Amino acid sequence: MGLIEKVKNLISLMNENNLTEIEVEEEATKIRLKKDKMDSMQTSIQLPSAKPSLQEGTTKYLTSNEGVNLSEIVAPIVGTFYTNAPGAEPYVNIGDEVDEETVVCIIEAMKIMNEVKAEIKGKITEIIIKNGAAVEYGQPLFCVEITEQGG
Repeated sequence: MGLIEKVKNLISLMNENNLTEIEVEEEATKIRLKKDKMDSMQTSIQLPSAKPSLQEGTTKYLTSNEGVNLSEIVAPIVGTFYTNAPGAEPYVNIGDEVDEETVVCIIEAMKIMNEVKAEIKGKITEIIIKNGAAVEYGQPLFCVEITEQGG
């Protein structure tokens, strides 16, 4: 069974048993799922990796040649990417300022709409994924110019 199937099974198990948090650790892989009060899902998966650039959460930091700090907001789960709620304006557009609590999109997974927050302070410079596209865990969604690095 692949990682994606394991996560889907864990989400099903949580929903069937009204669980708000579950954590599984096998060898070097650790999966933690947590629902908040608004019923959105937070996913944290730790894999053995040689890339120290991945920060905990959904944000990956990059540095450009000009010395400008750039960041990618990546998909925290597998699902369908939406820039807006049905019938509403997009959560963010290119040039918009975001902070740690700014909702930037929704990822639908197993009929559950999961809000994705920026988790950093900055300005949206690129929307990488098209509305309605399927995304994988860790896939870049937005590029952000960082205005303030968290500590």
